[in-house]
Amino acid sequence: MRIMRWLLALGLIGAGAMWALARPAPLAETAVAGLAGDAAKGEMVFWAAGCASCHMQAEAKGEAQLVLAGGQRFPSDFGTFIAPNISQDPVQGIGGWTLLDLSNALTRGVGKDGAHLYPALPYASYAKMELQDVADLHAFLQTLPADATPSQPHELGFPFSLRQTLGLWKLLYLGGDWAVSGSLTPTAERGR
Repeated sequence: MRIMRWLLALGLIGAGAMWALARPAPLAETAVAGLAGDAAKGEMVFWAAGCASCHMQAEAKGEAQLVLAGGQRFPSDFGTFIAPNISQDPVQGIGGWTLLDLSNALTRGVGKDGAHLYPALPYASYAKMELQDVADLHAFLQTLPADATPSQPHELGFPFSLRQTLGLWKLLYLGGDWAVSGSLTPTAERGR
């Protein structure tokens, strides 16, 4: 009986440690204080980051690429990820998101609700974005049309449907190193 209590206690301690390690780590509220976005610069960030390639409606061409209603499906070994609506609709999209909300999503993989986002949003690639670039992108996104198409839930089975486990993934893969390190030209540095 004593061994069972010890095993239970160790299990609870281990689960608590895993929960603590896996919790979302958003930016401090002061991280974006004083930043003002430039929509013209934000358009460059938008196209460089490939936002429309995932979030536009399937087969959209021309100006329709700027309607970010989502819905594209991305099958994977873990299930199917469905791009959400990131239009300026305040209910169905991200029209109600602040600069801090967008910064947390892009650089920390944390949604407005404080939950982990799936790395189908390539925040591991965006994690080192300058927050000024995020402010510029936020300003540009605010110039785009709203669309009230509801986002669809991802189609993921257990255990991939448990967002808390993403904190452990982040510990492993959301590192501090650059993929391309060393001294670079100013143009290459900007691209990095």
